[in-house]
Amino acid sequence: MTNKKTIQAIVDFIVSAEKSIKNAKKLLKDVIEENNLSLDSTIDLNAKWLTTYTSEDSKIIEWVFTWNDMLWADGNKYPVPVNYSSKSKLVQWDKLKLTIEANGKMLYKQISPIEREIKTGLVVREKEKYQVISEGQTYDLLTAAVTHFKVSIWDKISILVPAWKQATFAAIEAIIPNEE
Repeated sequence: MTNKKTIQAIVDFIVSAEKSIKNAKKLLKDVIEENNLSLDSTIDLNAKWLTTYTSEDSKIIEWVFTWNDMLWADGNKYPVPVNYSSKSKLVQWDKLKLTIEANGKMLYKQISPIEREIKTGLVVREKEKYQVISEGQTYDLLTAAVTHFKVSIWDKISILVPAWKQATFAAIEAIIPNEE
């Protein structure tokens, strides 16, 4: 009897999860329509539009830079070097590819940068996290980028953000010299 109850509980969980996903997709669609956005301007959460393929002895995986999490075509997670993100000035929603060579070497390449907007703001630090405040919005900064550009708290900087998407992260473009 216990096994039958356990199986029924699992089935109930699955049915409930499927309903939740269906409702979440409907809510997402409603929000997109209410804000006059198109599906092109949102990330397809299942990443079906990304590809993975092989070339000679290498595996090539497309992915999207989303700041905290990456959307990978093959569903796996791969480390993204923060120095690459910083120096390449990656912006949320940039499309990239990762080539994994037969010897395990990983090569990252930006293949489709998103349209960017340049803004200016002041650098602050909140709970061990660097941020920039620009036009009433707060964006997170990579600590590696802050170090790379030698940015200090209260420096005025120019940042890169997606031109037509909401972002929680900004790439540092440059430090703006103090006019004094």
